[in-house]
Amino acid sequence: TYIESGQFHPYKNLAVEEYLLLHCEPQECILYLWQNQNTVVIGRNQNAWKECKVESLEENGGHLARRLSGGGAVYHDLGNLNFTFLVSKENYSIDRQLEVIVKAVQKLGAKAEKSGRNDILIDGKKFSGNAFYEQEQHCYHHGTLMMNVNKEMLSKYLTVSKEKLQSKGVNSVKSRVVNIKELVPDITVDRMKEALREAFEEVYGGQAEVLSMEKSEPAEVNNITERLGSWNWKFGR
Repeated sequence: TYIESGQFHPYKNLAVEEYLLLHCEPQECILYLWQNQNTVVIGRNQNAWKECKVESLEENGGHLARRLSGGGAVYHDLGNLNFTFLVSKENYSIDRQLEVIVKAVQKLGAKAEKSGRNDILIDGKKFSGNAFYEQEQHCYHHGTLMMNVNKEMLSKYLTVSKEKLQSKGVNSVKSRVVNIKELVPDITVDRMKEALREAFEEVYGGQAEVLSMEKSEPAEVNNITERLGSWNWKFGR
């Protein structure tokens, strides 16, 4: 099943993701694509104030969101496309899921490759960060695809720890991250979505059913949206 989000609101997008996680059929695999505007998303157990310049972000009309999965803080703008694979535990395969991403990027003309357990690189540089979550038999794997992210904003809002600065240095962090647009100048979000859908169908061997959540949004999504946008979820914990 293939689903695209038609809006850029982080709490709503993450709420749809959580809803799909809990309602994915046992033999279904869902590829859900979504984008957030001017948002920092932190991992489940992170301290918002340690990871992000919250006041600066909010003063500039940005949003801070907390996801279900662990891992580090990431910056989202419309130069970034997020993907989520939602699937039952028995059909969950990080290799297979990453193969979809690698194939899609290769279709656009960039030499993507898997590296280590869950990174995807082009020419040794990272353009996609991934995180994982499971709840009983329900699993998801989601990640970012940096196509043309504003790296200045990224470094403006995210706080790098002193330890990381000493061991890696900001310049080396910047040099290890790449926008796909630097290698494929004519890339667009629509082309990326098209390539992902094609690769998804190839890897899973069938035609995807295309669904729109906006047309038949369950009431449950609104309840989850409210919880994810609440002060208590973002900061209180």
